[in-house]
Amino acid sequence: MPEGRVFPVWRGIGASSGGGGGWSQGWGQCLRWESDSPGEGARIPVFDYPVWLVFCRRGRARLREVCQRGRGAIRLPTDMLSIKLPQLFDIHQVPKVFREENIISGYRHPRSSALDCVLSSFQMNNETINIWTHFLPTWYFLWRFCVLCSTLNFLTDSYTWPLLVYMLLICIYPFTSSCAHTFSTMSAESRHICYFFDYGALSLYSLGCAISYGYYVMPDCWVNSLLHQHFVPIAIGNTLFCTSMSCYSRFLEVQFPQRSKVLRTAAFVVPFIFDTVPLVYRIIVCCGESCTPSDGLSNHCYHLLFAFLTCFLFTAHLPERLAPGRFDYFGHSHQLFHVSAVVGTHFQMEGVIADMSSRRAWLTAHGAMPSFLGTMGALVVSLVLNLGVIGIFSAPLLWKPSRSPNQSHATTCECKKH
Repeated sequence: MPEGRVFPVWRGIGASSGGGGGWSQGWGQCLRWESDSPGEGARIPVFDYPVWLVFCRRGRARLREVCQRGRGAIRLPTDMLSIKLPQLFDIHQVPKVFREENIISGYRHPRSSALDCVLSSFQMNNETINIWTHFLPTWYFLWRFCVLCSTLNFLTDSYTWPLLVYMLLICIYPFTSSCAHTFSTMSAESRHICYFFDYGALSLYSLGCAISYGYYVMPDCWVNSLLHQHFVPIAIGNTLFCTSMSCYSRFLEVQFPQRSKVLRTAAFVVPFIFDTVPLVYRIIVCCGESCTPSDGLSNHCYHLLFAFLTCFLFTAHLPERLAPGRFDYFGHSHQLFHVSAVVGTHFQMEGVIADMSSRRAWLTAHGAMPSFLGTMGALVVSLVLNLGVIGIFSAPLLWKPSRSPNQSHATTCECKKH
């Protein structure tokens, strides 16, 4: 092997020994080899390598000596070995657009770099739990998706296409949310744009719910009805309403926080109500007829319970409203909102999978087979339209005239005050 290719630490040792000796002469020079028998002929070549030094006379001490010389030869700069975590600020030290209700401390710098944002996810601040409570579930849903890919034929079996769309979207929305919380402090404009994409991902998730509910959860008496035939197109319209309303609400957040909260809540409640109407009707009919509860309906009931809890946490701002500053880092409502949403999505996923398996024979016999246009086609159309909406709301922020250096310096100074 060429000299100096394995351990660059010892490159100087080998080079200083001349051209012909290579590693043997290098090690011999550094260790000042002392053979037990006089004369060069007593040396065994294999013992010229460091792995055997511990078996030689005073080998351990000599190995430690060479290691110390190697550390001195590296001389890495100290800034490569230490990483400074970003500084945190209190609520009065950051602009209003970055402030959260009843959260007093733990704010990141409002003009953080991308690296600072990534590093802050490993530092305890008021966004750390928000990041990880959606980043880790992303991998759980991806794992469930991979398991389904190994057991179902998503390529040729059209009956599984609604589940395919649904699984794709429940993997996307928590990941997008995690990214939004991570990079939302690069600037005021980037904060808005990050959450625009977060809202768009949630809107697409509502479409995934509508597609899976329309083909697997729809009550028997509603199959092939007028509502069933137009369920997915209406859901596409709901995604546009949801994304538009929620993005618009961000521009009202500083001056009219209550109005912004109402608009954003309504933006997500409307698609939820539309998607769950068939499910609620099916549960009511089942309870009225005293039918045997199935695994699918049980999971759907748990999902509805966590969905209402999620909405309550999003609007009530509990428990931090009762003790501002006490739950800045751990236990505030947005963290609980994330956990509740993920647990509810888990039960929803289990309910959809159970209904897909148990109702397949009946749905196939009654001609309610999914089409490519009604599943993947609807997803592509909705994706393009929602990206267009996000682009419309993002354009004024991207084309906004850059601030003067004095304004930028003022923002930085405001965050450095203590």
